[in-house]
Amino acid sequence: MANSKTTLILLIAFLLSMFFELLIIEADLNIKGWGCIKGEKIVLLEFKHGLKDPFGRLSSWVGADCCKWRGVKCNNQTGNVVKVDLKNCDRFSYLGGEISDSLLDLKHLNYLDLSLNDFQGIPIPDFLASFERLKHLDLSYAEFGGMVPPHLGNLSQLSYLDLHGVKYETRVSNLNWLSSLSSLKYLDLGKVNLSKASIDWMQVVNMIPSLLELHLSSCELSGFPHYSNSFVNYIVWCNNSLEELHLGHNGLGGGHQMKSLDLSFNLMNGIVPSSVGQLRQLTVMYLDGNPWEGVISEIHFSNLTKLESFSLRLSPKKQSFHFHVRPKWIPPFNLKYIDISNCDVSPMFPSWLRTQKRLWNIILKNVGISDTIPEWLWKLDINWLDLSRNQLYGKLPNSLSFSSTAYFVDLSFNRLVGRLPCSFNVTWLFLGNNLLSGPIPSNIGDSSSLEVLHVSGNLLNGSIPSSIDKIKYLSVIDLSNNQLSEKIPNKWNNLNQLYAIDLSKNKISGGIPSWMCSISSLWQLILGENNLTGELSSCLQNCTDLYSLDLENNRFSGEIPEWIGERMSSLKQLRLRGTMFTGDIPKQLCRLSHLHILDLAVNNLSGSIPQCLGTRYGIRKHIAKCEFDRLSSNNLWGGILDGITNLSKLSTLNLSRNQLIGKIPENIGSMQGLETLDLSCNCLSGPITPNMSSITSLNHLNLSNNLLSGPIPTINQFFTFNDPSIYEGNLGLCGLPLSANCSNPNDQNHKHVQDEEEDDEDGRFMTWFFISMAMGFSVGFWAIWGSLALNKS
Repeated sequence: MANSKTTLILLIAFLLSMFFELLIIEADLNIKGWGCIKGEKIVLLEFKHGLKDPFGRLSSWVGADCCKWRGVKCNNQTGNVVKVDLKNCDRFSYLGGEISDSLLDLKHLNYLDLSLNDFQGIPIPDFLASFERLKHLDLSYAEFGGMVPPHLGNLSQLSYLDLHGVKYETRVSNLNWLSSLSSLKYLDLGKVNLSKASIDWMQVVNMIPSLLELHLSSCELSGFPHYSNSFVNYIVWCNNSLEELHLGHNGLGGGHQMKSLDLSFNLMNGIVPSSVGQLRQLTVMYLDGNPWEGVISEIHFSNLTKLESFSLRLSPKKQSFHFHVRPKWIPPFNLKYIDISNCDVSPMFPSWLRTQKRLWNIILKNVGISDTIPEWLWKLDINWLDLSRNQLYGKLPNSLSFSSTAYFVDLSFNRLVGRLPCSFNVTWLFLGNNLLSGPIPSNIGDSSSLEVLHVSGNLLNGSIPSSIDKIKYLSVIDLSNNQLSEKIPNKWNNLNQLYAIDLSKNKISGGIPSWMCSISSLWQLILGENNLTGELSSCLQNCTDLYSLDLENNRFSGEIPEWIGERMSSLKQLRLRGTMFTGDIPKQLCRLSHLHILDLAVNNLSGSIPQCLGTRYGIRKHIAKCEFDRLSSNNLWGGILDGITNLSKLSTLNLSRNQLIGKIPENIGSMQGLETLDLSCNCLSGPITPNMSSITSLNHLNLSNNLLSGPIPTINQFFTFNDPSIYEGNLGLCGLPLSANCSNPNDQNHKHVQDEEEDDEDGRFMTWFFISMAMGFSVGFWAIWGSLALNKS
């Protein structure tokens, strides 16, 4: 019996020891991070329940171990959730919905990233300010809106804060709460409306001692605080720890470790202070888009030994600003990127650029250089070269080749002469508006890297080489405004990526070749002002994606094809001026619902204007400007469509030199976007409708040579139309600027009554005249025939 009791006691002791061992193992599993804490898993599931997840990004949030869920990270030792990263790396799989305050039970959370999602303008939750351990908070581009909670200043351990907005406005009442974020190193409030914090934003930010990077672009900051002295004090103000500063696209006027200084597109005026030259760690300096005055010189760069990128792009109207350095200046830096535009540099090509061995981007646009291009420039390893709008002269090398393929080269709007180079290792090439002459090289097709070839506005002659067909990646070709002749090549069948062709303003003859119709990607075809003949090729109807078709001033025959309206539904611009087409305007053009430029002037078109054209733009009223109904110089008859006045955004209406009759539409005043109105040389009658004077945007008017009558309006825009020629040929018009005076309204009314009385008297006289004639005829008739009848009897 004793042995049985002893055995039972030992068994119970063994089972208890196993139970406690299991408890210890379970605790050890939690300690070693082999599973998340159950309560925090429930918190995450409640958080998930409040979110909208149409793309199933949180489909992995199942199972017992939440530490393995996507975007969740736990502490390896305690198992507590410390990181929730739901940044949307794929723009098409966003999260939305509500953010549950159950997250507050994640007491150890130090990292929260909900960026690049779509919360559709909901406010940033106030409870986020209660995460005492939070170090990283990123809500950027997540479509939050409303007021930024000032309680975020309670996050004393925060080192990273990004609230960059997008389309929903976020705003602050002040920035005082930032001063409590003593650990903050990165701050981005881009697109947050800081207009109410303009007074003290600089002072508050300066109180963050550890700040390294500051982004306040597009924040509606309108100026520096009253205690700062424009740009100079701004430089002095900068926190000594600050390395990057972005204040672009605001309205700002006027010992550092700063590495990046971006002050582009503000309203900073006055001189650029020489103190910028003391920012020894600076690698990037952007001063674009400000109304600077005076000079920037060597002293501004005196200690910028680490500068790699410099940009000074000014407005074309601000050419008085000078970039002035000595011809033999040797800079202390070694640039990779330089962009100086619309600024006076020097008539000589800047020789100091030769010392910059790492340059891959050179933009010296409209800087007043009047020199040849140095040979050493072609030997650089350049990716981007823009020397356009200068006065460069001389010849180009036979081979426009760099040490590696350049992506973009723009030498347009200069005075370069000679032949076009035979070969290029360039992707986008712009040589337009120079004095280049001779034929296009027959082997141009060997330049296989070309994607864009733009040589318009030169003196090139001869035929268009068929070898262009070999440039299989060519997407844009512009040979316009030269002296090219003969026919368009018949075989360019390999140009499957071509989307824009401009051969206008040459002497090209023949018809439109069929290969143009086989390029499904073509969206712009400009062949105007040549000698093209024949009927319009029906194969063009295959170009269903075409948005611009320009065939003006050629010598085609036949009628405007109906298939233009039936098949080219994407057309936005249709220019058929001076193409010698005949017949009616096809009603099918009304189907072109995207069209906002229509020019059919100077043809032999006849018939009336289709009624549907008056409502064609009804669904396109949001277009900023439209040019419609350039139907002048045809043989069109009938009246002006009443429906045309519905086109409130129309900017040009030209129906001159036709045979139109009737009155000017009474509600023409509703066309508030109209800038040009030409109805001259028709047979329009009646008065100039008074509400036409409400079109305040009108700056060109011609109503001459019609049958209009009555007084000329004298208010609003009509007060400025003081040229008599725009009203001449209308014998019934009176008032300034014509010499014919209008009668006094009372006299006019009296005269009108008098005229009516005279008309009534004339009417009564004529009535009795015809009655007397009838009676006299009857009496005479029966007097003669009655007497004859009596005699006979």
